Amino acid sequence: MLNKEKWVSIMKVSGFTEADMHRWHKEFEKMAPEEHQEFLEFLHIPAGELAAIREWSRTGKK
Repeated sequence: MLNKEKWVSIMKVSGFTEADMHRWHKEFEKMAPEEHQEFLEFLHIPAGELAAIREWSRTGKK
């Protein structure tokens, strides 16, 4: 089962930096907000953390 920890691990071994991952979220949110929500839910990210990720993806503010 894919979860947040596995996904982040895959991204890191693929060469993604923290900045790259933030940019990835920002673009995903901009291009497909509903699908971004669904993907984060698929990774079993808790609701509060999910909301925070989507917020900083939209605003750039953590």
